[in-house]
Formats: sequence, structure tokens, C-alpha cells
Amino acid sequence: MSVLVVFGGLPGVGKTTIATQLAREMGAVWLRIDTIEQAIQAEGRLDVWGEGYAVAYALAASNLAIGRLVVADCVNPEPLTREAWRAVAAEAGAPLVEVEVVCSDLAEHRRRVETREADIPGHVLPTWDEVVGRDYRPWDRDRLVIDTAAASADEAVVRIWSALRGH
Repeated sequence: MSVLVVFGGLPGVGKTTIATQLAREMGAVWLRIDTIEQAIQAEGRLDVWGEGYAVAYALAASNLAIGRLVVADCVNPEPLTREAWRAVAAEAGAPLVEVEVVCSDLAEHRRRVETREADIPGHVLPTWDEVVGRDYRPWDRDRLVIDTAAASADEAVVRIWSALRGH
């Protein structure tokens, strides 16, 4: 049975760590917006935002159509992107689990942002000022919220598995 798990949250909160672990354990397709956008930029496009999401929506839809589990790893910053993911799941007739990852410890979040290293060739990570200045809008519906200041990646994956069992 296909399921779409969509992550959201500011850079540096731990989304990718949790999403990769979940995708590995589920045997799911892992769609990372940073990877898609970097590939587009490597082809000469300097300003990329919507294109990465559009590619990810299409890849998610095609994988859900063949019964795959899909994990989408993205900032998912606004109602427009969240609604688009909901539409992808609805059109595929697939359950949707939305996960917002936060880090309530501001000092820890900053430390993560300032010390992490890019794991995608050519990818330029945002600075702390860019992260806190980002237009990230509040969610307008229920979702699973995971605070990585209080929960490990293992604990987060267990919570997501529990939410998936509900579908």
C-alpha cells in the first residue's frame, strides 16, 4: 500500500536525519528537495525554488501510483507547498502523514546550522541569519510535531511508525 510521508521544518532541525532513517527502514522512495534543486542548479539555473518542488510532486505521484511508500524531505514552508503535497496524496488515493520537525532549543538549532557540512556536492548551506529570516509560515492543520531538542532520530522514527499504523 502506498503512503506519502511529508516532512517540513526549518533548515538544521533534523529533517534529513529522520527522513533518511525512516526511508531506509520503510524501504521507501526518498525525495529530497535539496538534491533535486542542486541538480537543477548544476545545469545552470541559479534561482530555483518552485521547480524542485514541482519535480518532487511528480516523482511522488508516479511512485505512489505503483504502490510505493514515499518520504518527502523538504522545508515545506507555506500553505501552498503543504496543500500541493496533500493534493498529490489525494490524487493517488494514498494516506498522508505530515511531520513538522522543530528544535525548541535555539542555541542547539544554531549550533547545528553553523557546524553542519554540505553532503550534496555544490550545495551551499544557509547561514543562521538566513534560517531565522526565512519565510516559514505556521501550519493550519494537524500534523505530527517532532521536537529534536527532546527526541532522538530513533524516537522520532518510532513516533512516525506509530502514526503510519493509524493509516
